[in-house]
Order: sequence, then structure tokens, then C-alpha cells
Amino acid sequence: KIEAAGVVKAELTEAEAVYGALDAELKAAALQLPLPAHESVPDGGEDDGTVIVTIGGTPAAPPMDHADFGRHIGWVNNELGAEVSGSRFAYITGAAVQIEFALVQWALGKLVARGFNPVVPPVLVREQMMIDAGFFPTDQNQVYGMPEDDLYLVGTAEVPLAGMHRKDRLDLDKLPLRYAGFSSCFRREAGTYGKDTRGIFRVHQFDKVEMFIWSPPEKSWDEHELLLEIEREILDELGLPYRVVNIAAGDLGNAAAKKYDCEVWLPSEGAYREVTSCSNYLDYSARRLDTRVKTETGSEFVHTLNGTAIPVARMLVFLMEHYQQADGSFSVPEVLRPFCGINTVPAPA
Repeated sequence: KIEAAGVVKAELTEAEAVYGALDAELKAAALQLPLPAHESVPDGGEDDGTVIVTIGGTPAAPPMDHADFGRHIGWVNNELGAEVSGSRFAYITGAAVQIEFALVQWALGKLVARGFNPVVPPVLVREQMMIDAGFFPTDQNQVYGMPEDDLYLVGTAEVPLAGMHRKDRLDLDKLPLRYAGFSSCFRREAGTYGKDTRGIFRVHQFDKVEMFIWSPPEKSWDEHELLLEIEREILDELGLPYRVVNIAAGDLGNAAAKKYDCEVWLPSEGAYREVTSCSNYLDYSARRLDTRVKTETGSEFVHTLNGTAIPVARMLVFLMEHYQQADGSFSVPEVLRPFCGINTVPAPA
């Protein structure tokens, strides 16, 4: 009997090992499954999104593109950034810094007035937080990390904002919860070699104001439209010509049921380029985060939504092309002037 027990124990140990390996494989596969697209999302891939509205015209290219103008007026030094940190880094100096922080202050004030709670979150998070927020494993190659410390630099404040109510049971009467996160963001930009190499359109480090919402399931589509409304209001008040695109299913990524992109006209390229986006994740992230809303019969998963209010460096790119003057000066958008105390930045002598 002792000998038989030993055999059973060995077989059990082997079976547990096989089960453990299969369970890990199943969980890894499950993490790769995308959220089904909403019925209003068009079919297709990257080039198949539907333009739902266009605001403003398509101005001709200015005397200088954003890269040349940033160098001309003394705001952007890509060469020094590359010397110190490598490609896709830059020093931002002078009035550009004041304008960047004016953008942040202006946007935060607008969001607070809309019921958003401002947050400066950590920009280093644990691997499990990246998984729970829906970024790992699909976007793992885009993230800078220190695996020995189990810490990863976030590419958006969306990740740490999602962690604010991880495993919580939220009161229905307190929803929706809206947060406005300001953070530095870090992206490897893997797979973009040779793309957008001029200026600061696509960089490894930038600042951003991000919107994040915890919503009751029945109200999440209304909250999605609110995010788009805010993004459009920002572009309208900055006087930038733009269009809104309903992104096609094949370009949504794993987490979003629906996503709008706001694309601003970039005169030097003669094309619309993405500046902000907003997505409804439904319960995709909440299931990983185990965040629920309490109901009369128990609880259910909340819905999460996110959207960009101000991507600081990229917004400066568009402003440099649309607000540079024929004499080489820069006219600060009127809505930003109270926040930076500058009306016009003169051309260098």
C-alpha cells in the first residue's frame, strides 16, 4: 500500500504539472482575445475608417514645416536630444515650454469644470497592472521596462488611472467617476523606423493629459460621446481644422469596442494626422481589474473609457504650422494667452 501510494503521488505530481502548464497556456491565449466591435463600427483595417465630420478647411503649407520652424524659433533641439539620449528625443526650450504648460493648465481647467478629478499618477507600474489594463501581452514590445524590479514605464496615464479602482466595489450612485491624469509618457515606437523622424511628431517621451472614466454599463456610450465632445471642443477653441474618424474594426486593437480618432490637418504633409482618440472598452479592462459596481442583486462589471485631451508635443506640432506668421514669428492661440502671458513670440533677430 505504501508503494502504491508513492506511485499515485508521483502520478498526481505529474498531472498537476501538466495541468499547470495547460492552464497557463489557456490564460495566455485568453489575454490575446479581442473585444468584439460594436455594431456601429465599420469593417476593414487601418484605411477603412469612416469620416463622420470635417471641420475647417485644408490650408496650404506654411513657409516652414513644424521641424524647420521649431529649429528656426529656437524651441526644439533634436540634435542635442539625439546626442544625449538617441533618436526621437528632443530638448524643448523657451516660450514653447510656457505654451506647453498653458495647454495643460487650460485643458485641466476645462476638465475639472466637466466633473473630472485631476490626478498626477505614477508612471512606473508593475507588470500585472499592464496586464490588467489590457496593454500586456499585445503591446509589450512598445514598453520600456525594468523586469528585474517588476516596473514598466507607461505609454499613457490610462494604465495607472485604471489601477485607482482595481478590485473595488463601486457605489452606483457615485458613478460615473471621471479622472484627468497628467503624466509623462514613454513609448519605444517599435515598428516605426523611418516614419515621422522630423521634429517632435513621434517621440519616445512626451507629456499628456488623459481622460479616464468608470461608468455604469448602461451609460458608457453616453460617456463615450462626452469624451469626443470634449476633444472636439479643445480643437475648436484652438482653431485647428480637423476631422473625426470612426475607426474600423481591424484597427481597434484588442480592448476597444469602438474608437474615434480626431485628426488635424497638417499643411506641410497635405494630410490629416491623428492628434487625439477616445475609446469605449466596455467591461474588457474591468474583468481583468475585477472592478464591479454594486447592484440590488449583487454586482456587475463596470465599463471603462479613455480619451486624450492634450498630447502636448504633438499638439505643439500642429500649432507651429497653423500659427506661424509670414515674418517668422508665432501668434499664440487666444485661449492660451491667459495661461502663459504671451501674445506673440517674435522671430529671432
